[in-house]
Amino acid sequence: MEDIYVRNEIYDIPSTSQQVTHVPSAYNLLQRQGYQGNHLASCDTLQNASILCSDNLGFISLVDDMFSRLLSFSNYITRRFIFFIEDLVFRDIHRCIENRPLISSQQDSISSNCNCCKTYEIHQRRDSNPKDDLQLPVNTRSQLAESRYKCHGVPLIFQGLMLPLYGFSIPLRLAYSSCKVAFAYFRQIQIEICSTISRVKRTLRGSTDDIGWLQKSTDMPPVVDGTPRFLELLQDVRNGEHKLPNSFVYLLIPGLFSNHSPLYFVSTKTFFSKMGLACHIAKIHSESSVEHNAWELKQYIEELYWGSGKRVMLLGHSKGGVDAAAALSIYWQDLKGKVAGLALVQSPYGGTPLASDILREGQVADIETRRIMELLICKIIKGDIGALEDLTYEKRKEFLLKHRPPNDIPLISFHSEASVGPGVISTLSHIAHAELPWFPLFKFGGEHTNSDIVQASRRVPVVIPISAAMAVCALHLQLRYGAKSDGLVTCADAEVPGSVVVKPDRKLDHAWMVYSSWKKVQSEPDACEMCEALLTQLVEIGKSKEGEL
Repeated sequence: MEDIYVRNEIYDIPSTSQQVTHVPSAYNLLQRQGYQGNHLASCDTLQNASILCSDNLGFISLVDDMFSRLLSFSNYITRRFIFFIEDLVFRDIHRCIENRPLISSQQDSISSNCNCCKTYEIHQRRDSNPKDDLQLPVNTRSQLAESRYKCHGVPLIFQGLMLPLYGFSIPLRLAYSSCKVAFAYFRQIQIEICSTISRVKRTLRGSTDDIGWLQKSTDMPPVVDGTPRFLELLQDVRNGEHKLPNSFVYLLIPGLFSNHSPLYFVSTKTFFSKMGLACHIAKIHSESSVEHNAWELKQYIEELYWGSGKRVMLLGHSKGGVDAAAALSIYWQDLKGKVAGLALVQSPYGGTPLASDILREGQVADIETRRIMELLICKIIKGDIGALEDLTYEKRKEFLLKHRPPNDIPLISFHSEASVGPGVISTLSHIAHAELPWFPLFKFGGEHTNSDIVQASRRVPVVIPISAAMAVCALHLQLRYGAKSDGLVTCADAEVPGSVVVKPDRKLDHAWMVYSSWKKVQSEPDACEMCEALLTQLVEIGKSKEGEL
C-alpha cells in the first residue's frame, strides 16, 4: 500500500507498469476507495484536533504568563508599599529630631536598588518587542521560575535567613532614634546652661569696661581744669558782684522727666530775671530721643536769635546737656555765630551705667526689664524709650563716632559727687506746690459782713527725699564699680573732651542743681548762684577764644 501525504494533500498512485501488470477487480476498487475515504476523514479529524489542542495550549500559556506577571507585579507593589511606610515613619522621627530628612541606611538602599532592578526588568521586557509578547512560550513554567529567580536576585532560602535581620532593623532604628533624641536633649540642656552662665557673667560684669571710656580714648582732646577760677567767680557772686552781660540770651535746657517737674529750673530763671537778664527755659519734650530734641533745640535757638538779635548762651542739665551738645554737633553749620557757648551740668556725655545696666541685652531678665521700662516710659509717662536708650554706653559711642562737637565753641563740664552719709536721709527737696481750695475765714469780735470774710489761697510745698534716693544710687555705683558719681552720672562720664572741667569739693547730688533744698544753709551757695558763676566763666572762655582767633 502506497504512502499518502495528508498534509500536502498529494496522493501517490501506482505507476503505469503496476496498473498494467495488476488489474484490480471491481471489489478491490470499491474497497480501496472506501478505505481512502475513511482515511481522509480520520486525517481531517486529527488535523482539527491538533489545531484545537494547539489553540488550547496557547491560551493556557497566555493565561499562565499573565498570572505570573501579575504575581510579580503584586509582589513588587507590596514590597514598595512596605518600604514606603517604613520610610515615612522613620522620616517623621528624624524630622522631629533634626528638622531634615533622614538619609536612608545602606540596607534600605540595597533593597531599593533591587526593587528598582525589578521594575527595570519588567518594563524592559514589556517594551522590548511587542511581537515577542504575542509569541507563545514553549515551556511557560520553567520561564516563570527563571524570571522569579532573576527578579529576586537571591535564593529564597537566603531571603528566609535574612528575614530575622530585617525584623531586628526596626528596633535598632528605634534605639538609634531614641539615642539621637536623648543626645539632642542633653545638648540643648548644655546650651541653656552655658547661656545662663554667660548671662550671669554679663550681668555681674555690668559697665565695668565702659565707665570712663572717653578718658581712655587716645583720639579725644584733653580737658582743662577750671575749678579754681570757678570758685573765685562763685565767691564774687556771693559778694554781690554780678558780671553776666546783658548781650546774650540765656537758655536753660532741662533734663529727663522735666515735663513732670513744675519747678525745674524755675528758681534759676527767676533769679536771672531779677538781674534784668533775658532767660528762658526750653520747652522741649525731654522724654524724646536725643536727635529729636536736638532738632527742636535748633529751631528754638534760631527763634531766640532772630527774635532778639543776640547770641544764645546754653546751660543744659543732665540729658539737657546731651541734647544741646547733639544740636551743636549735628547742626553746627546752621547754628554757627548764633550760639556763644555751652555749659553741661552733670550730663552723661559718655553715657550712664544705670541706663546701660537696665537696657543691656544678653543679661539676666533683659527682656522683662525692657518691657517694664517701656511700660513706665511709654505708657505711663507718655515718653519714648529711646530717651533712656540714647544714654547707654553703646548708643553714646555710636553717636560720638558720627558727630563730634565743634572745636571753636566754648564748653564747660560740671560734675559733682553725692554724699552717702546717713544725714542725707533727712534732706528733702522742694519739687512742686500743691494748691488748696479757697476757705472763708471769719473775723471774730464783730458783725459778719462781706469784709469779714477773707478769701485766701493756701500753697503747700511738695517735698520728697530725692537726696536719699541719690545717695543709695551713688553708694551702689561706688561699691559695684568703685566710681564716684552724683547718684546717676559718674564723674568720668560727665567730662566732655576738650572742655573746661569744673569739679567742686562740695557734696552735691544730681537733683541739687535744679531743685532747691527745703532747708537752706546761708553759709553755702545755692544752685542759682552756681549757675551764674558757670555762665560767667563760660563768657570769659568765649572771650579768650575770640582773642586767640
